[in-house]
Amino acid sequence: MAAVSYYGTGRRKKSIARVRLIPGTGAITINKRDIDDFFGLETLKLITRQPLETTKTVGKFDVIATVTGGGVTGQAGAIRLGIARALLEVDESFRSPLKAQGLLTRNPRMKERKKYGLKAARRAPQFSKR
Repeated sequence: MAAVSYYGTGRRKKSIARVRLIPGTGAITINKRDIDDFFGLETLKLITRQPLETTKTVGKFDVIATVTGGGVTGQAGAIRLGIARALLEVDESFRSPLKAQGLLTRNPRMKERKKYGLKAARRAPQFSKR
């Protein structure tokens, strides 16, 4: 086990990501799988790598992430926030570039709850005159 590791937690919708940064070659492992195996879409890989590219630390840290819940887009957003928070532990001077890109802000949008008398959050039963 490496002596130095930096930890960050990220959340997005129903997804929760626990991220560890270890000084290394730049390998990204998510749930014990490579990022290319875990995410099929290239955009999700770009979202995940965004904090590293912003701080110019792409090949300096290995990322080990454990993510649960939600869908793939929410999981990518959770990992992104977790990496950004872990990078703040590495160097506090990363705060201004990360904040300028909006990578330290938790996205508060969540699914709206279903209300009684309705079929979904806002979907009402079909109306019939007779």
